Amino acid sequence: MTAPFIVYGIPGSPYVRKVLLGLEEKNLPWRLAALGFGEHKQPAHLARHPFGRMPVVDHGETRLYEAQAILRYLDRIAPTPALTPTDPVQEARMNQICGIVDWYVIHDISSPISFARVVAPKFGLPVDEARVQAAIPRAEICMGELSRLLGSQIFLAGDALSLADLMLAPHLDVFVATDEAQPMFARHPNLRAWLGRMQARPSMQATTWERVTALAQAA
Repeated sequence: MTAPFIVYGIPGSPYVRKVLLGLEEKNLPWRLAALGFGEHKQPAHLARHPFGRMPVVDHGETRLYEAQAILRYLDRIAPTPALTPTDPVQEARMNQICGIVDWYVIHDISSPISFARVVAPKFGLPVDEARVQAAIPRAEICMGELSRLLGSQIFLAGDALSLADLMLAPHLDVFVATDEAQPMFARHPNLRAWLGRMQARPSMQATTWERVTALAQAA
């Protein structure tokens, strides 16, 4: 339990940040093994993750990839504070929203819109405007359904923080910086308020793009 977690990934990546949030919420020691842009497709990282994605985590002799799997592992080995509801309906809702993030938020919001508007300019990459515009109706569906599922709750699966919140927050924290997001958040103020609550958490503040980049540069 005392061994630090080595997290391989690009600083600022929402995919990596999900795991960093879990580590911070659990008060577990971690170190970022920073990858440069595109380095996750190179042989050294493909040896860690044959699909060339992020993050990968080393914990002692254990190596894991896939953010959900890593977060569930953290919740088992460090059960306090618990990030999985004990109520079966709330647990099922948490799992449902984790699935929405992996299958729809990533494909309909983060990949086509957030990447184009926030990430691409940082690295001087071209933007596919047609892809951005085509994604907006699907992003609207995502935001509407997340808003409906959240309702008047404090967190996505009830009154307590869960893995669902950690899975979604990094994606919407990038998306909110885009022009496309503004009317969607305006139509779903409960989702905007939820994001504000998440942004105020120490775990979110400890894992911002700027702070993680600075930590990587200082390493």
